Amino acid sequence: MLGRRATAMLLGAALLPRPARAADRVLRVGIALAPSAADPHFFNGYAEKALALHVFSRLVEQTGDTKLRPGLALSWRTLSDTLWKFRLRPDVRFSDGVSFTPDDVVFSYARAPAVPNTPGGFGPLLRKVAGVEVIDPLTLHIRTTQPHPNLPNDLANVAIVSRRVGTGATTADYNALRAAIGTGPYRLVGYGIGTGFELERNPFWYDEPPDWDRVVTRVIPTAASRTAALLSGDVDLIDAPSFGDLPRLRADPRTSVVSTPGTRMWYIRLGRSRNGTVPFVTGSDGLPLPTNPFNDLRVRRALSLAINRAALADRVMEGTVVATGQWLPQGAYSYNPAIPVPAFDPDRARALLAEAGFANGFQLTVHGATMSEALQAVAQMWSRIGVRTKVEVLPSSMLASRAARQELGATLGSWAATRGRLGTS
Repeated sequence: MLGRRATAMLLGAALLPRPARAADRVLRVGIALAPSAADPHFFNGYAEKALALHVFSRLVEQTGDTKLRPGLALSWRTLSDTLWKFRLRPDVRFSDGVSFTPDDVVFSYARAPAVPNTPGGFGPLLRKVAGVEVIDPLTLHIRTTQPHPNLPNDLANVAIVSRRVGTGATTADYNALRAAIGTGPYRLVGYGIGTGFELERNPFWYDEPPDWDRVVTRVIPTAASRTAALLSGDVDLIDAPSFGDLPRLRADPRTSVVSTPGTRMWYIRLGRSRNGTVPFVTGSDGLPLPTNPFNDLRVRRALSLAINRAALADRVMEGTVVATGQWLPQGAYSYNPAIPVPAFDPDRARALLAEAGFANGFQLTVHGATMSEALQAVAQMWSRIGVRTKVEVLPSSMLASRAARQELGATLGSWAATRGRLGTS
């Protein structure tokens, strides 16, 4: 399935143009996922990037349709197959008023892959960077280990932090705001693990000023509660509304639902690294299975055939996604229009399970951090072919860390295509 981000906005006074003092231009946002850290190098996840993109800049930036544009670098070009030249933007300052220098880039690219205890960091994006050399105050050379045409795309995902406040700083220092100093459009003035964050306009921002002087976010984990907060006026904007609430929100004259085609593909990962017992997977009698059922191609095909992707897209998710049979979204490089959406055939799925020795099915728990309506629907589809399935929702950072330790059996994952590069979460 390809995700489309759907956001509901309450058209209250805060969103209507009107003469106002700067202090009045406050946007209150109800968000679904809590950033696990204010450290922009801690975890390459959706919620964490949603915070970092407002506070920190990158050498190269991306537009909403994933095209590259100048960031802290005004231009870039190759000098050889493995050497890039970046010309930096002059007169940039951090939100504390201190000037940005090329040494901050050197520090950031050394720090990002080395942050401890990350559930999924930025090392893969910098793996092919062999060295960063300061040529003069406005010029950097970046050498790669091999020809790497996607380097600007990769660098568009790595935040630049201040060496002055970041040297020796831990993720806890960023969470406490001691080191959370960036060159982005906002400065971070409040952060709470699991509760939300608060932003104020950065007076030293080098580009067009943002629309809001202050943004206050509050984590509201359940979709129904986010919708209630929106309709009651407690917040001005929410993300990830319940798919079931979309018809009501679209019909309500006080709200607007805004969505745009996304590049993220959602899928369910089946743990295949074990040959024996798999966590959260048991026989139909509830006892551990001696062998991993996911390593049997017939079982994997059965689970795929049991999913009615068209029904998920059209009915469960109210047209906010499209069904797909490949990793890339339409319009991305290498997208193949000839690849069909996988078939829905529950009878064939039951027959394959029986061939694999699971005529009575088995039991499993699928873990995810979001898309709970879709997961619940998939759980029902699998249960109908005899694979009794439960859903458990975890915070995104916990899901990533537990999956990395192979403590889970089946998990919801996603890939995002950005100009030919895939990023995971």
